Amino acid sequence: MTFEEYVGSRPALLRLARLLTGDAHRAEDLTQDVLARAYVHWRKIAGADRPDVYVRRMLVNANASWWRRRSNRELAVDTFAEQAHRGDLGGEAAARDEMWRLIRALPDRQRAVLVLRYYEDLDDTTIAQILDCSPVTVRTHAMRALAHLRERCGVPTTNGSRP
Repeated sequence: MTFEEYVGSRPALLRLARLLTGDAHRAEDLTQDVLARAYVHWRKIAGADRPDVYVRRMLVNANASWWRRRSNRELAVDTFAEQAHRGDLGGEAAARDEMWRLIRALPDRQRAVLVLRYYEDLDDTTIAQILDCSPVTVRTHAMRALAHLRERCGVPTTNGSRP
């Protein structure tokens, strides 16, 4: 598969970047940077067993590298708009925005695990390959992230239940 064919058949890369960054403009820049680096090494990447895993790993690592630079830190707002009533489209959008603020406040690895698991619909083994860790670590990150989100949303947890 040529690089052009690969890029043309993978619009999900931009979606993954948007979910990881929480910013459409930065996601476009991140995707462009990663694809530019992938183009240079495309023969090696295409020769790998799963080029999708390799490129997704590049996206996750590039996002983490961007956040490591001290000049790129943004402060998340801890206050939210008023809670709206059910059936109110504006209220549903506000609730969705509130949840995304909470997800963006998670540590990079936990956010990446949630995005790869629930939005990219990948299994723990594939996520572990992308993040270069074990499947147990993936499950631990998911468990901690979901517990944090439940705590912040005020959802009661039951002992012994799996997230």
